[in-house]
Amino acid sequence: MSPLLLQGAAAGIALLISLGLLVVHLAMIVWTYSDAQSRSDHPPILWALVVFFAPLLGILLYLIIGRDSY
Repeated sequence: MSPLLLQGAAAGIALLISLGLLVVHLAMIVWTYSDAQSRSDHPPILWALVVFFAPLLGILLYLIIGRDSY
C-alpha cells in the first residue's frame, strides 16, 4: 500500500471520530436544555451555554448543582 493511501484512510477515520464527538456534544446540549426546562430553577439557556463552552465540566456542574430533585 502506498503511504498516500494510508494517510487518506487515517484522515477518513479522524473525520468520522470528529463527527461522532460533535454529535455527542450537540446531544448533551439538547438534553441539558430540555432537562433544565423541567428540573431546574435557572434558565435552561444558561445551562445549555455552560455545556456548550465546557462540555464535560458543564454537564457535571448541571448534574450536581443545577438539577432540583423532585
